[in-house]
Amino acid sequence: MFPTPIHQRPVVNQYIYKIFLPISLIIWLIPIFGILMTSIRGLGDITAGNMWGTPSEFLLFSNLHDVFTNTPMVKYTLNSFKVTIPTMLGAVALSCMTGFALANYKFKTNLTIFFIFIAGNFVPFQILMIPVRDLTFKIGLYNTITGLVLFHVAFQTGFCTLFMRNFIKALPQELIEAARMDGASEFKIFWKIILPLTRPAIAALCVLIFTFIWNDYFWATVLIQGDHAMPITAGLKSLNGQWITAYHLLSTGSIVAAIPPVVMFFLMQKHFIAGLTLGATKG
Repeated sequence: MFPTPIHQRPVVNQYIYKIFLPISLIIWLIPIFGILMTSIRGLGDITAGNMWGTPSEFLLFSNLHDVFTNTPMVKYTLNSFKVTIPTMLGAVALSCMTGFALANYKFKTNLTIFFIFIAGNFVPFQILMIPVRDLTFKIGLYNTITGLVLFHVAFQTGFCTLFMRNFIKALPQELIEAARMDGASEFKIFWKIILPLTRPAIAALCVLIFTFIWNDYFWATVLIQGDHAMPITAGLKSLNGQWITAYHLLSTGSIVAAIPPVVMFFLMQKHFIAGLTLGATKG
């Protein structure tokens, strides 16, 4: 068998793309479709095994009513915002400053500090579980929103710093040098030059960090035990019945939990795509 000529390979690749893209999309959408189908059913359909057929009743609004009236879903949602928004703002703000310092200042430990930030992204969560839990106990922040926020800010700052440092380092250094020659302070350079130029990267980071923290389940269950501080992802377990899993309520609650990140992405879509594109094409 002779190999495919080089000039025909793009055509072959195009056919492969057209075949496998719809298949991949269908496989990806099946779980989401299953959750949507379950959320419109009642418990009777589920116990009877009617998971994919026509539901006997359309109960989406009834399930939503049960979720918001019979469970602390509103409190869980507010707790998620209390955790996610401060974490996003804190991690992005710190990473902008550290990224600026690591990209523009030359000192002996520059690369060492940068590598420490990178190394922190490769530490498995499970290894940190017991030390972090013990630390929050000792400093009195266990089972509090503040403790969860501080941990997320500390851990997410490493990834954000890696992103911002590379982005800032690819900016035209002539602008910074010209501003210094004109007598601008470092803070003014950071505030008036760096931040406006890195706006797409900041928007992309905000979307990513918002999604990461909002969807976090592991640390929410490790560091939070009471309903007073439980985020929505961990709080979904309260939708289970006493003797049987309420899959229809779990599915409805999951849809509710997925709405804020989706809305965040569509609101920031233009800046998000621009930030990822610039980050991919620069340096």
